[in-house]
Amino acid sequence: MDLGLKDRVYVVTGATRGLGFAAARELAADGAKVVLTGRDPERVAAAAAALGPTAVGVVADNADPEAATALIAAAREHFGRFDGVLVSVGGPAPGFAADNTDEQWTAAFSTVFLGAVRLARTAAAELGRGGVIGFVLSASVHEPIPGLTISNGLRPGLAGFAKSLADELGPRGIRVVGLLPSRIDTDRVRELDALGGDAEAARAANEARIPLRRYGSPEEFGKTAAFLLSPAASYLTGVMLPVDGGARHGF
Repeated sequence: MDLGLKDRVYVVTGATRGLGFAAARELAADGAKVVLTGRDPERVAAAAAALGPTAVGVVADNADPEAATALIAAAREHFGRFDGVLVSVGGPAPGFAADNTDEQWTAAFSTVFLGAVRLARTAAAELGRGGVIGFVLSASVHEPIPGLTISNGLRPGLAGFAKSLADELGPRGIRVVGLLPSRIDTDRVRELDALGGDAEAARAANEARIPLRRYGSPEEFGKTAAFLLSPAASYLTGVMLPVDGGARHGF
């Protein structure tokens, strides 16, 4: 199926590795052009080089108030247009309610929540009909994940913002979508599995609770993201799509 991505231009944040990079890679593979971001200059350069001439890397921090404007300007400067953004950031610090500090909450709010809101708001002002704003969220939108209290607090609120934004932008023909990954085989998830001291046992226990009995691959997540951001998904907005192998048992 032709997703209609050829020559469309997307900004993908947090795209030097993990889920952000997987999404950027699949967008580029289907013909899109990508401005990818990250905070580490070496990783940004390596990720852009891996995707080739259809990608350009920009060092940026989602918490920076100037980042959103600069990234959209980079898309127009390098590729001549701007069709959408996928807001992805690394997961906030793990921990339980009694353990996480004010500093951890403040840092996560600036990057995970306010940074995403600012990017979406700026993108909404620049996009025309057919544009799309996507958020990489988490399964914690629907059900808290033990040991990830900050994520449990922030991700559902961001999903609520995305739903409100979908209502507001729909009349302008701009879509807003969210992806809710669970156990995707990334460095972040492997680090979480190792927190209890036995990563293999943690993975086995998690896989036993997933109907497909395995973790998802970054490629599988990336392909789902590319579809949701593409014109092929033109009648999908306000949707929060689990990418979890069936781990969420509710409707």
